[in-house]
Amino acid sequence: MHDTRTIEIKEDIHGENDRIAAAVNHELTHKGVFVINEMGAPGVGKTTVLINIIDRLKEFRPYVIEGDIESDLDTQTLRARGVPAYQINTFGACHLDAPLVHNAVQNIDFGNGRAILFIENVGNLVCPAEFNIGEHIKLLICSVTEGSDKPYKYPLAFSRADIVILNKIDLIPHLDFDEGFFTRGFRALNKKAPLLKVSGKTGEGFDEVADVIESMAAAKDTGTVLLSSEHE
Repeated sequence: MHDTRTIEIKEDIHGENDRIAAAVNHELTHKGVFVINEMGAPGVGKTTVLINIIDRLKEFRPYVIEGDIESDLDTQTLRARGVPAYQINTFGACHLDAPLVHNAVQNIDFGNGRAILFIENVGNLVCPAEFNIGEHIKLLICSVTEGSDKPYKYPLAFSRADIVILNKIDLIPHLDFDEGFFTRGFRALNKKAPLLKVSGKTGEGFDEVADVIESMAAAKDTGTVLLSSEHE
């Protein structure tokens, strides 16, 4: 009888990713670019949220990287509105990683700074929360149509978020969404991140969101490398 042994060889994938993410963050910080990693499940309205925020920015120029498994539909929508938008297709991968973002930003002219780069991650509440991509903050989009149990089912995304947006609040009267249950679950994981309620349909709440984001961008020390994971 042969002696069969299994040897596991593990590579520190996260370590290499974080090294490149830090380089991206360093480069864009010194160019005066504030980087936002926008996360959320499919159908929560990530692109609609982006459009509403961008329409209300006063002090910073917007740029967008769209991450999708396939297609460039959202990129086309943004470009039609005059927003500089760039596409990354993962062709099956469930999240963006730092090498993909690093390659993309090399082709973007950010001008003289005072810019915000929104990176819309692939629709997913699991993998995107695990990988830094060079961002200064993580922006998590939720929707009342998803149900009020999401903080309990996906704790990592909520614990790492720097801002949480609850979208589609105009539908609350028509749903069994338990706002108190949702908020308690979120606050058990994250005491600091603001919870901002909006409606992508009516525009309600987006003035405050834009003000919060521009305040964060203005407060950023352009000489300091800051990854959102350092907020934890």
